[in-house]
Amino acid sequence: MDVNRGFVIGIAGGTGSGKSTVAEMICSEVGPENVVKVVQDNYYRDLSHEPFEVRARQNFDHPCAIDFDLMASHVAALRHGQAVDMPVYDFKTHTRMAETLRVEPRSTIIVEGILVLEMDVVRSEMDLKIYVETDSDLRFIRRLRRDMVERGRSLDSVIEQYLTTVRPMHLEFVEKSRRMADIILPWKDFNTVAVDIVISQVRNGRPRSLCHKS
Repeated sequence: MDVNRGFVIGIAGGTGSGKSTVAEMICSEVGPENVVKVVQDNYYRDLSHEPFEVRARQNFDHPCAIDFDLMASHVAALRHGQAVDMPVYDFKTHTRMAETLRVEPRSTIIVEGILVLEMDVVRSEMDLKIYVETDSDLRFIRRLRRDMVERGRSLDSVIEQYLTTVRPMHLEFVEKSRRMADIILPWKDFNTVAVDIVISQVRNGRPRSLCHKS
């Protein structure tokens, strides 16, 4: 691997598929001091100019909801050794916060989000592309728990959003991006064998030498 250029890993998959867990496992093995994460959720477009009722009705699972140009520019900067000011998003108000997060470059850059393999502007920055595949019922349960506990959502609102936007957008965009992956990673609990394969690719810096698709 060129030590002067960061190694970029893209991790996609449906909501609740286990993307963050896979990212954390890679981070732990490679060393947190060597990894920086660029997460799609930070790049939702700011809706502070809209009334709250309008913000709440937005389709947050459509690619148009994300500022992928900004995300791609930040990934490109980090891989070339430049720090960036990452936006911070407030999911309770559906707005970007005034403060940003200063992110320093590292040798390994993990780009995570449901749509990061769908968007060419971001995908073109990646050296290794992973799609985490998990059964839909498990994904829904995980999302339900997360949105209620971490984001203060009601049961009814989570179910309504899942049926009206999350599931249709998964079928239209997320699931189709699977074909762009170098590695399809089946995930239920901890697929340590598959993660070990990914880690070996990161350490060797040869992502094209081991591509598993189905």
